[in-house]
Amino acid sequence: MSADDSKQVLRKGPGALVSSSKSDRGSETRELLLVTAERLFAEHGVEAVSNRQVSEAAGQSNNSAVSYHFGSKEELILAIARRHAESLELRRTEMLAEISNSPDLRDWVSCLVRPTTQHLASLGIPSWYARFVAQVSTHPSLRERVFKEASTSRSLQQALEGMFRLIPRLPEDVRQERNDMGRLMLVHLCAERERALQAGTANPRSTWTSTADGLIDAIVGLWLAPVSSWR
Repeated sequence: MSADDSKQVLRKGPGALVSSSKSDRGSETRELLLVTAERLFAEHGVEAVSNRQVSEAAGQSNNSAVSYHFGSKEELILAIARRHAESLELRRTEMLAEISNSPDLRDWVSCLVRPTTQHLASLGIPSWYARFVAQVSTHPSLRERVFKEASTSRSLQQALEGMFRLIPRLPEDVRQERNDMGRLMLVHLCAERERALQAGTANPRSTWTSTADGLIDAIVGLWLAPVSSWR
């Protein structure tokens, strides 16, 4: 190794270490902001919490930490949703592989429900994800952005396609209405259970698994219910 080579290594070494250390701290700060923001949004709603409040609650001396790491509140919310998306996608993909081309509507509805309840069970108590989703789902502009991104999930598309193949023929308005009902049922029942678990109050179901059982029963019944006079 020449003298010039040694100088290059020395120049690179400390620089690389400093860069790596800064990168680690940046990742830790980003993760802390995500966890803190998810909790605050779940507890108080999206509009009631500012980026400054998220930074302060995360113990950041720089009040612009959210802007630095995420750019905007909308991007912060999308980052929180993406933080959970990988687990949901993996669980749903595995379930779809197990049911293959099942003729049972319950199997396909199960692929829409259980990935969420299993993920929530894995988060322990307290968790905030179900209430975060419930808060975002009522926001007039963010809900469209988050749902649009979630709808690009290949496994979600497969589960929905499988379910729609097995439900009775319905007027398009009824089909859209029941689709909304099923989504709201899943989102808000999970949020209610998550809230009750944190508060230690009574819950109709003892586990997330049995909660999923009840949701699947209800959603299957929703899709198979007869249609009374419309309009």
